[in-house]
Amino acid sequence: MTSTAQRAELQAKIWKIANDVRGSVDGWDFKQFVLGTLFYRFISENFTIYIEGGDESIDYSKLSDDVITPEIKDDAIKTKGYFIYPSQLFLNVSKTANTNPNLNTDLKATFDAIESSANGYPSEPDIKGLFADFDTTSTRLGNTVESKNNTLAKVLKGIEELNFGNFEDNEIDLFGDAYEFLIGNYAQNAGKSGGEFFTPQQVSKLIAQLALHKQLKVNKILDIAAGSGSLLLQGKKHFDNHIIEEGFFGQEINHTTYNLARMNMFLHNINYDKFNIVLGDTLTNPQFADEKPFDAIVSNPPYSIKWIGDDDPTLINDDRFAPAGVLAPKSKADFAFVLHALNYLSSKGRAAIVCFPGIFYRGGAEQKIRKYLVDNNFVETIISVAPNLFYGTSIAVNLLVLSKHKTNNTTQFIDASGEDFFKKATNNNVLTDEHIAKIMDIFDKKEDVEHVAVSIDNTIIAENDYNLSVSSYVVGKDKRERVDIMQLNEEVSKTVEKINTLRADIDLIIKEIEA
Repeated sequence: MTSTAQRAELQAKIWKIANDVRGSVDGWDFKQFVLGTLFYRFISENFTIYIEGGDESIDYSKLSDDVITPEIKDDAIKTKGYFIYPSQLFLNVSKTANTNPNLNTDLKATFDAIESSANGYPSEPDIKGLFADFDTTSTRLGNTVESKNNTLAKVLKGIEELNFGNFEDNEIDLFGDAYEFLIGNYAQNAGKSGGEFFTPQQVSKLIAQLALHKQLKVNKILDIAAGSGSLLLQGKKHFDNHIIEEGFFGQEINHTTYNLARMNMFLHNINYDKFNIVLGDTLTNPQFADEKPFDAIVSNPPYSIKWIGDDDPTLINDDRFAPAGVLAPKSKADFAFVLHALNYLSSKGRAAIVCFPGIFYRGGAEQKIRKYLVDNNFVETIISVAPNLFYGTSIAVNLLVLSKHKTNNTTQFIDASGEDFFKKATNNNVLTDEHIAKIMDIFDKKEDVEHVAVSIDNTIIAENDYNLSVSSYVVGKDKRERVDIMQLNEEVSKTVEKINTLRADIDLIIKEIEA
């Protein structure tokens, strides 16, 4: 079986489990139980492989908890970030799931123990609260203990039966892909609520490639509004053969999504010491201000959300916003995210940010911020992508690429919203690898392409009131039918002749009647 076929089969089985066990519960609310169980199995098997260390004579799952010495536990936590006793492994808990009358409370105790094992260690902030949304006592699982246990057993058994192959060969990729598949499907079916935290994989791929373009090595990569971490992980996939020295950083305001992002890091085999995902409002409580600048920044922040803006008089003096001399409107925080990202960007790196199109042509404070960006030559490229790529919105959004190392005073505009740049699908349009490669080639070469791409001198942009709308500079194809005037005149003449003949005939008929 090819890897593609294997992945497709695995995804179909996972989605079936999700549908079978959710019953009457909304899938979006129920996602954490399926996703959490998948994560629980992953860390159990990952930890088992670490403990066994390739020694085929050891089967960690069959050992007694009593053989674990404090030294073994301490060393494991320092390396993996957490500890799981043999009795706490997914395999052993699932084995007795159907007959365990205390399943829900035993699971809670296991999750609490895994999390608390990191207490006092450097990994504590990365492990703490990982299972917080996996509430084994929730009424969404059932109204009685028995019904809760029955649902939990179905989830455990369903995930247990999934065949991931040999862990050391391909399981990491398959676990991660399965996880992203589930998140994506939940997001797709949840509409706006899903789109708020999930960027479709192919869109993430394009954004990551834009931010990492031609960099053989980056110090670290940041997502200022991390969501489920999909953008950061695309950076990892793009950079598997390159160097990300200090790892993956992100900030997320939603607690549930913050947990998903951390789980997603582990599921893609990014150890706790190689990522730093933090909880909090990135605009009003930024957590990475003391970090040295980032060589790569990717983000799909929420479109046009409200923020405190000038209601907080201290923000205008904030290092992130002060250079522009104005704050983003309180009703539209888009440019607050842009300036925030720009402040974190290193002199050699790029930031690629998904933006609502309106911010590129509206007046007021947004125009003043555009002036600051253009006059300081920070805007490398603005790309209009196809409509209906994102869950929850059909808008053809823009991708803004920021750079602090431009060697010319022009700004590139790319219209990648046409049918040559996406594939139509049932629910959402899709970017293929070929479309991404095509966009990246245009981005790289910076050559004008008729009806698609043009580079405009910043002085012209200034004369145009700092309008950065792609459609203001890229002239689209005239799709109107061409008309041959000579042929049209000939046809009109023939029609007039016919009309005149018809009128003469009618006049003759009328005379005959009157006579």
